[in-house]
Amino acid sequence: MTAMLPYGRQSVTDDDVAAVVATLRSDWLTTGPQVDAFEADLAGWTGGAGCAAVANGTAALHVAYAAAGVGPGDEVVVPPMTFVATASSAVALGARIVFADVEEGTFTLDPAAAAAATTARTKVVAAVDYAGHPADYDALRTALAGSDALLLADAAHSIGGTYRGRPVGSLADLTTFSFFPTKNLTTAEGGAVATADPELLTRARRFRNIGLVRERAELREPDEGGWHQEVHSFGLNYRLPDVLCALGRSQLRRLGDFLAARARLVARYDEALADLPGVLTPTRRPWAAPAWHLYPVRILDGRRREVYDRMRAAGIGVQVNYLPVHWHPAFADLGYRRGSCPVAEAFYAQQLSLPLYPGLTDTDQDRVIDALGAALRGVTAPTAA
Repeated sequence: MTAMLPYGRQSVTDDDVAAVVATLRSDWLTTGPQVDAFEADLAGWTGGAGCAAVANGTAALHVAYAAAGVGPGDEVVVPPMTFVATASSAVALGARIVFADVEEGTFTLDPAAAAAATTARTKVVAAVDYAGHPADYDALRTALAGSDALLLADAAHSIGGTYRGRPVGSLADLTTFSFFPTKNLTTAEGGAVATADPELLTRARRFRNIGLVRERAELREPDEGGWHQEVHSFGLNYRLPDVLCALGRSQLRRLGDFLAARARLVARYDEALADLPGVLTPTRRPWAAPAWHLYPVRILDGRRREVYDRMRAAGIGVQVNYLPVHWHPAFADLGYRRGSCPVAEAFYAQQLSLPLYPGLTDTDQDRVIDALGAALRGVTAPTAA
């Protein structure tokens, strides 16, 4: 019997290993030259927006919200079709979350819903590039006209994607990335915040470094001594070490290849599943070049659980992404109720992520396709020998 075919998997080469080993043998394991170099390399994918590397994708969100000045009494607008951290990291700063529904098709934040959810207390509106498909950022900007709210792109799924020819990372006031192993590139754990605003970038870099201020011109006691550093506002240790930045730099050199491999696999899925009854394939808007972190199909007629169970039994590691955030007990305990975001909730009832990663072979992808067809026919395909 073969092992379970995962829904996502990292791609690590000898070059990646060599980059990490070289850093382990250097004088710097953290806060060294690989961090600056990784941030500079990332900026090559964000249209030049400055980057702050951080410990993980959740940290990136926390750092971005802190840089935006989110605090008690503020509101943050979030779509429910995302990982819980998009909302919980703002709650950690004292914000109240206002959920706004998603668009049919892409299941990214609906600009009209975002506009309706925005008030004078809104500090940030967070769009999520679900599955790697960019949200409609121009429409969101129009929807937020007249508001002081900052626009944040949760681009955990979409590094390397483009919107109307512009790169993800350049589309919002703040952008966050995740480099978890199943993402489009990995640093094992890791993330980043990108912004073209120098002040926001300074705030982000300080927050991820415990709030420390070292620049002499900004010190309140500049004559204390060469060792002196101060904390003017509290931050946390969210630094990403040189060892992992070295891995990220090596991975970034192959990001174009990763994206091309994912696009090819998506095209194969689209063709194979186009006429399969009971399934809807993902939507792509003509103005988007998605990064395709996920391949989310919709299983119709209330059969998602049945199909999930049959495919898992056949050794196919399908996944569901995601439980609507406001359905989590932590939010239910705060008074959030089901039924408030019907598009996202209906999508959740149908959503199933098929395996998608650059190392997925055509043979294994055909196995996924066959298992899906068998599950829809009401049988469990045999696991591969």
